[in-house]
Amino acid sequence: MEHTQLDTLQNLDKFLADVQGRAYRIAQIATNNSDDALDLVQDAMFKLVEKYATRSAEEWGPLFYSILQSRINDWHRRSSVRNRFRGWLGIGDDDGEDPLHNVVDEGQRSPEQHVQLGHSMTKLQSALQALPLRQQQVFLLRVWEGLDVRETALAMSCAEGSVKTHYSRAIHTLREQLGEHW
Repeated sequence: MEHTQLDTLQNLDKFLADVQGRAYRIAQIATNNSDDALDLVQDAMFKLVEKYATRSAEEWGPLFYSILQSRINDWHRRSSVRNRFRGWLGIGDDDGEDPLHNVVDEGQRSPEQHVQLGHSMTKLQSALQALPLRQQQVFLLRVWEGLDVRETALAMSCAEGSVKTHYSRAIHTLREQLGEHW
């Protein structure tokens, strides 16, 4: 009995190690803030371990992303209230940090390729952040995480038809905005 619990914990550790980088990037794009993104991912990981560690490994992906999407939605709600108060008080919150500038490029590229890649990545990040939240979430879960329609619907607590609609709209918007870059 104790051996299976140890195996489950080891598998859960592997799952979380595998998903943490991509989940962080999803949260970072959704929040445009590295610290908040890290907090959201950690909170989602803790909640998965606390509530769902005994579930089967196949369920962890949709459950984790459901928790993460819930945390992102809560963050957006709190931010909108916070931003209203900041607007009334005349307080700005622009740290000017661009997370793409901190990424180390391991490849051997020419300076022209570096400039083009940087420009393309900046456009992609801006286009992703400009998408409505639900379209952004569906796109990242489907493309970035590779979840299928059913898993995405489970993660976002919505119908499969909604996933398909949001994904289609996101793709069309991104193609319009990024045509020359991608």
